[in-house]
Parts: sequence; C-alpha cells; structure tokens
Amino acid sequence: MRIQISHETVYRYAEPAGGVIQILRLTPRSHDGQFVVDWRLEVSQDCRLSEAQDAFGNIVHTFSADGPFAELRVAVEGAVETQDTGGIVHGAIERFPPSLYLRATDLTRPNSAIAAFAREAAGEGETLARMHRLLGAINRDIVFDTDPTHSATKAVEAFALRRGVCQDLTHIMLACARSLGLPARYIGGYIHRVDGVVDQDAGHAWCEIHVPDLGWVAFDPANGICAMEGHVRVAAGLDYLGAAPVRGARNGGGGETLTVAVSVSQSARQEQN
Repeated sequence: MRIQISHETVYRYAEPAGGVIQILRLTPRSHDGQFVVDWRLEVSQDCRLSEAQDAFGNIVHTFSADGPFAELRVAVEGAVETQDTGGIVHGAIERFPPSLYLRATDLTRPNSAIAAFAREAAGEGETLARMHRLLGAINRDIVFDTDPTHSATKAVEAFALRRGVCQDLTHIMLACARSLGLPARYIGGYIHRVDGVVDQDAGHAWCEIHVPDLGWVAFDPANGICAMEGHVRVAAGLDYLGAAPVRGARNGGGGETLTVAVSVSQSARQEQN
C-alpha cells in the first residue's frame, strides 16, 4: 500500500512569541515492511533545521526561531510504501537490548489494579496468545474517548477513568505488559483507517512488545489489532514523551492556541493501478 500523509501543526499567539525552540520527531525510517518514498518537512519561520538521531534511533529535527511572530507552522508531507508483516517488526534500528523496555516511567508505571487486570486478561500459556488476549481486553474495557484526557495522561489515570485516546490505551498496555515482565515500547506514527476517513485530528499511537522467538510485535489497542499495512511507524520510546512528534519551549507568546490537521490516504496513483 502506498500511503500519502500530511501533518500540519499551527501555533497562534494572542501576544507575539519572542522565540521558540522545538524538537521534532516527524520523519519515519525505512525498515522491513515500510519504505519511505519521499518526505518533506517545513517550518514557517526563518530558521535552520538540524537533523540528528536520538538515543532510540529516531530521526530528530531541532530548530530555534527568533520572534516576534504571532503564528508558527510546522508541516510534513510525504509518501510511504507499506506491506503487511503480521505485526512483526524487523529491520528497525535497535540501540538497546529489549530489557531496557521493562523500565517504568511516570506515564506507564502500573499500580495494583493494572497489574491484576493484566494477569487476569493475559491468563496463562504462550506469550503471543497472552498478549492477544490482553489486547482484546484493553480494547473492550477501555473506551476510546477524546474528551477526558490529554496526550501526557498517566496509565493509572486513564485506567481509572476506563477511557482515553490512543496514547492512553497504549500507556495502559505498556504498563500491563511490563508488569508481566515483558519488554514493551511506545510507538508514534500514523494510520490509514479502514473506514475510509482521511482527515484526522492527530497522529496515531500503538505499542510493540518483545515476544520470545518472534522479537518485537506491534499491537494497536485502540483498534484491537496487530499493526497492519495501514500503520506507518515514525518514532519509538518508553512512553509518549519519548516519541512525541513535537516538543519544545517558547519565550513569551501568551494566549497560545494549537490546531493540528492530519491527512492519511491511499495514494491515488496506486488506486489507479
């Protein structure tokens, strides 16, 4: 599948910003089942984009822009060819042993309720089957709802509410898997929706769990499935903050408002073939 993606983030300030510094994790890498055909990143203000890699091997762009300015736009656009790998991730950059991803963070630290839920949902037996049962339980019991949470909600908070966005369901599954002694990591990216919806309010999130004899397997708790050819993997981390598409700081810029527009569609050229 060839997937066309555009993602624009716009900051507007009631009081002009004196300057900003931002870190962007918005550029995907090629690996087995995913090939980046083309990708462009643009910033509305005059600045220099510096490209590097973070500790996890994610492509990172940083920039600083001097004000004053009342609006800042960050946009990416490109095409990615994908193939269904059954959720198994091969060929991605691996900087650390899987055991690193047992580490809990403030956003993913389980409490006794999450640990008990994980044990009951996963049950006994072979690891892959246990994770599929856990995936189904989270998708069934945690309601997808954009209202009550934000992108940096803790797993324990979303679990108590029994609702949240894809980031929250992912944090819950990370907390559950790690409580069972399985390495798990957060993945940020995009999804081509099977219902045909192109325009979306944000990117997507899911997790990868290290399964013995298989390696990393991608599970999408918001949709109750393993990652398929509609998933475009961009960044990995221990939690949302480690894989966030945009993070930064500003000087001034009171009264900030943020709008995000994401479009994910199957390439028209492929549809004609």
